[in-house]
Amino acid sequence: MQNIAKGAFAPANEQDFVVSFRNIEKIYGGVKAVDAVSLDIRRGELVCLLGPSGCGKTTTLRMLAGFIDPTGGEILIEGQNVTRLPAYRRDIGIVFQNYALFPHMTVAKNVEYGLISIGMKKAERQDRVQEILRRVELQHLADRYPRALSGGQQQRVALARALALQPKVLLLDEPFSNLDAQLRVRLREDLHGLIRSLNMTTLFVTHDQEEALTLADRIVVMNQGLVEQIGSPEEIYDAPSSRFVAQFIGSCALLEGNIDGDGQFTSHAGFQLQTSASPGTATIVIRPEYVRRSEELPTLRSYRAHVDASDYHGHTSRLQLSVGSDKLLMDARFPVGRKPNQGDLIDVAIDPAGVRVVPQQAQEWRKQNTI
Repeated sequence: MQNIAKGAFAPANEQDFVVSFRNIEKIYGGVKAVDAVSLDIRRGELVCLLGPSGCGKTTTLRMLAGFIDPTGGEILIEGQNVTRLPAYRRDIGIVFQNYALFPHMTVAKNVEYGLISIGMKKAERQDRVQEILRRVELQHLADRYPRALSGGQQQRVALARALALQPKVLLLDEPFSNLDAQLRVRLREDLHGLIRSLNMTTLFVTHDQEEALTLADRIVVMNQGLVEQIGSPEEIYDAPSSRFVAQFIGSCALLEGNIDGDGQFTSHAGFQLQTSASPGTATIVIRPEYVRRSEELPTLRSYRAHVDASDYHGHTSRLQLSVGSDKLLMDARFPVGRKPNQGDLIDVAIDPAGVRVVPQQAQEWRKQNTI
């Protein structure tokens, strides 16, 4: 099966695929919660299922885990068809959103539980528990109970319990959703390093685009049960396949209009911009970091813009701009005391490297990336 997106990995053959979804679908009461999803996950790869609530990402993960039976299609793990195998026979580790720790067991006993269930000898179990607790830096808390741990520590215990079994695949279901913002950032960095050190094949579910862009080797963007696009974080952000992907991943301005035979885009409101795209009706995506002060791009066309809103974010300021009746976003650093305020007029230019033309729907991308 040909993979449908190019990422950081380049496998030579199907033996490099640990997980394969082949036209997998799930129907509830006539509604397709997951619609013909196909995906190959390479050995050691971290793939993120990303999308809004109800898009089908958690259902897809739970079908891989064996908690939900698919309505159609096949799931393979290391070439074996596991579509109808029970969860306990799939050699998968999972970290749930609420961690699901046993409150009456210590940290060490929580981690040891799965090893007992597979019949591992006591001495080997104890060695494995100590090793994995060392990996997640919790060896000093081995005798504590979950109630005495912070949210971040509980998450690491849940991760240790999953990793202790040395599964073929690790599944993470919104594992940072119960943590505060600063702890989320630190723990996802720790998690990323740990997964890398173990070369663990991982499928990660989140609705948080920043987590996906930070952690993933490849991102699967889902919408209403369909895959909108699969690609590296850079591909997803810089070359979105549709309006939905462009708007869901990061911030952007979307301008509707037409491109003439010379590549000039004219929006319905009259905004003009030179592109290298083919003639026809078009939707233009402009990311805010590519809208610059005109003096930074003196050789490019300058536009007089009205500042509708000006928000300070520390490392940058976010400006909401109007050029005529078209709207732009701008992220920039300004010298102290020179940040534009609401109501000001400023001159801006647009870096052509950040201008993208996207189709209304993802069908065009799917046709070009057929399995």
